[in-house]
Amino acid sequence: MVAYGAEQRVRVPALRARWLRQAFVHWPFRPEAVQALLPRELVVDEYEGVAWVGFTPFVMADVRAPGVPAAVPGLPAFAETNLRTYVRREDGRDGIWFLSILVGCPVMLAARAAGAPYTLGHLRVTTDGDTVSYMGSRAAGRVSYRLDVRPGEPLRPTERDVWLTSRWRAYTRRLGRIWETPVEHEPWPLAGAAVDVLEETLTGAAGLPAPLDEPVVHYSPGVGHVRLGASRPCSA
Repeated sequence: MVAYGAEQRVRVPALRARWLRQAFVHWPFRPEAVQALLPRELVVDEYEGVAWVGFTPFVMADVRAPGVPAAVPGLPAFAETNLRTYVRREDGRDGIWFLSILVGCPVMLAARAAGAPYTLGHLRVTTDGDTVSYMGSRAAGRVSYRLDVRPGEPLRPTERDVWLTSRWRAYTRRLGRIWETPVEHEPWPLAGAAVDVLEETLTGAAGLPAPLDEPVVHYSPGVGHVRLGASRPCSA
């Protein structure tokens, strides 16, 4: 069972931020289809016998380096969109593997040094009445998406809701090794969401086939105390 709250404290963060207006769109896939996209050191994590791939657009706000006081403004807010799946190492430690990351802020491309697959894009998040709209495309190429959701009432998360949304480390590959980045924040406040528009070419561009079923969709207003630790190589 994945922990609802953070599994570890990030006492010396490499980055602080808020993650706001986040949508979670999760599709089920055959595990072997997702495993084919992973490095050999990682095994696809399964729930109810299938692998899950998440499309997660959101807004990054108040991004600041360690030691910068709260009174000093961080980076202006910008949009980011992840395509991710869930994995385990041989020791059983679970985490996120990013298939792609689109970001609207060039400064974040520095995370490529840790192996994170950041690509610069044109992204936008807007709200009109009870509808939250996400649009984005890569700066070069035809990969794009559009998502319009209408958040519902807050919900008490089920075991599957927690499994899909609450992960506390990300894995990347760099210099021939798997690296781990720890994450700490408060539990996601979740709501269900109705989808009015969903168009995307991210999954196909990542090498995924058609999903097994319709997506499971959540919305969160966000979390305000995100702490990302320094990336470190995993022990062999």
